[in-house]
Amino acid sequence: MIALGGVIGAGLFVGSGAGIAAAGPSIVLAYAVSGLLVMFVMRMLGEMSAANPSSGSFSVHADRAIGPWAGFTAGWMFWTLLVVGVGIEAIGAAHILQGWFPGTPSWMWVLILMALFCATNLGAVANFGEFEFWFAALKIGAIALFLVLGGLAIFGLLPGTHAPGAAHLVHDGGFMPAGANGLLVGLLASLAAYGGLETVTIAAAESEDPVRGVAKAVRTTMWRIAIVYVGSMLVIVTLVPWNDKAVTESGPYAAVLDRLNVPAGGQVMNVVVLIALLSAMNANIYGSSRMAHSLVSRGQGPKILAKVSGQVPRRAVLASCAFGFFAVLLSYWWPTTVFAWLLNMVGGVVLIVWGFIAASHLLLRRRLERETPGQLVVRMWGFPYLTWLTLAGVVGALALMTLQADTRVQLYSTGGLAIALAVIGRLRQRTAR
Repeated sequence: MIALGGVIGAGLFVGSGAGIAAAGPSIVLAYAVSGLLVMFVMRMLGEMSAANPSSGSFSVHADRAIGPWAGFTAGWMFWTLLVVGVGIEAIGAAHILQGWFPGTPSWMWVLILMALFCATNLGAVANFGEFEFWFAALKIGAIALFLVLGGLAIFGLLPGTHAPGAAHLVHDGGFMPAGANGLLVGLLASLAAYGGLETVTIAAAESEDPVRGVAKAVRTTMWRIAIVYVGSMLVIVTLVPWNDKAVTESGPYAAVLDRLNVPAGGQVMNVVVLIALLSAMNANIYGSSRMAHSLVSRGQGPKILAKVSGQVPRRAVLASCAFGFFAVLLSYWWPTTVFAWLLNMVGGVVLIVWGFIAASHLLLRRRLERETPGQLVVRMWGFPYLTWLTLAGVVGALALMTLQADTRVQLYSTGGLAIALAVIGRLRQRTAR
C-alpha cells in the first residue's frame, strides 16, 4: 500500500497541469516515456534492495558498489530533497486549510501539522505504516473513482455526457501543439512527478519480510504507472481541451470533475490534494530520518543522530523535522532569494539519485552473480543493456534541463550541491583510511 500510495502525490494532482499546458495531448507520451525510465530504475533498485535490504537503500548500494563517497553524496542529496519537501508540503497543506478556515494564520497550521507527523514518526514504526496505509487507501480510492468516471464519460455512458472521441486529442492544435519543445517540457515535468517511489525500499527494510515486500512492490510498478499516470493523463486530455485555463488554475483533475458536473468537484480535489500532501509529509519525515540514520551508522554524519530508542532513530526524526520547519521559515523570511535557491538546489536531485542507482547496479549485478546468486530474487530485465539505456536516459534528461531557463538554474544548483557533497565525501573517505 505504501508503494501504491507513493506513486500518487500532489505532483500528479496539481503539478501535472503545467505539463499538460506545455505539451498538450502529447503529455500522455511524455508520461509513458518517463514512466518507462522510472520502471527500469525501480526494477534495478528492487533487485539490489531484495538482495541487501537496508533503510539506506540506494545510498548503501552506491557505497558498496562505487565507494563511501558515492553513498555519502547520494544519501545526503536525497535527505536534503526530502526535508525540503516536508516544508513545501506543509506550506501547501496549510494553504488549503487556511482556505477552509478563513482568518486563521498559515503558520499555525504548519506548526500543527509538523508537530503531528513528528510525533507520529517518533513513535513506533507501525504508526508510520498505519498512517500511510490509510492515506494510500484514500488516494487510491480517489484515483480509481476518477478513472471510472472519466472512462464512462469518454464513451458517453455517464448521464449528461457525450462521447468526445478524439476531438481534444487532434483538433486543438494537434497531438503536439507546441512541437518537440513542448514535449520536452512535459517530459521534465513528468519526471519530477515520479519522485517518491524510492521510499518504498527504505520502508521495506523495517517490514517483517523485506525481501518479499520489495519484490512484490517492484513487480507491480509497471501497471501502477500505466494506470495511475498514463491513464489519468489520457482521461484528462481526452475530456478537457489542453489549453483550457482551468487545467492550470484549478488543476487538471478538478477541471475534469467540473466538466462532468460533479457537485463541488473543486472542493473534492482539495480534500484529495490535502491527503496527498499529508501523506508526502509523513513519508518524507520517515524516509529522511532513516536515510540520515543509515548514513550516520556508517560514519558518514554527525554521531549525535545515531542513537536509537524503541527501535526508532528519534534524534534523526527530530533533526529532519527541524530542517523541514526551517525550510518553512525560509519561505516566510526570504521567499524569492534563499528559499528559491533551496528549491532550485533540489530540482534535479531525483535524476542524480537515479544515476547512482543505475551505476551501482552495473557494478553490483556481476558481483551478486559471482558471489551470492541465490540473493537475486528480483532480476533487472535485459541486463546490462537496459541498465546502460537507463543511465543514458538519465544523462539525456539532465542534458534536456539545459534547454529551459528555469530548469537550467535547477541543474546548475543541483550540480553544485552534488559536487560539494562528492568533494566532502572523497575527503572523508581519504581521512578514514
